[in-house]
Amino acid sequence: MKINWGTGIIIAFIGFISFILFFVFKMSTDHKANHDLVIEEYYKAELGYQNEIDATINAKNIKLEIAKTAEGLSIKFPENIEEKNITGSVSLYRPSNKHLDFDLPLRLSNSHLLIPDKRLLDGRWDIKIFWNYNKKDYLHKESITYIK
Repeated sequence: MKINWGTGIIIAFIGFISFILFFVFKMSTDHKANHDLVIEEYYKAELGYQNEIDATINAKNIKLEIAKTAEGLSIKFPENIEEKNITGSVSLYRPSNKHLDFDLPLRLSNSHLLIPDKRLLDGRWDIKIFWNYNKKDYLHKESITYIK
């Protein structure tokens, strides 16, 4: 049987569509492919994004010092801020592994917060420091590369 060019094009289209459908099915059912969002409740967090923008603008004039020490990662607030009036949290996000992410309550001693060395692995971390001071919200975001 001889195949003409019209039949050849139809066979090529069917083969291509079959390959694409197989590829889509294989990738959507493979558990090795990680399909997680960055955060679990993405759309809920998106609704509060304007509050984050306002808090980031509020924090522009406040200089936080984030530095590596022998004990871990030190976050230093300015001396003129009274630490007993600060409430908030520190979130550390590891882009390469969501199981390493953790949150800490913001408890200062002498305008410092120390994140222990044992909680951090070498590599990139995204730090989000959210605090409330005198009924005003502040947010500081920074990416660091931590090396022990």
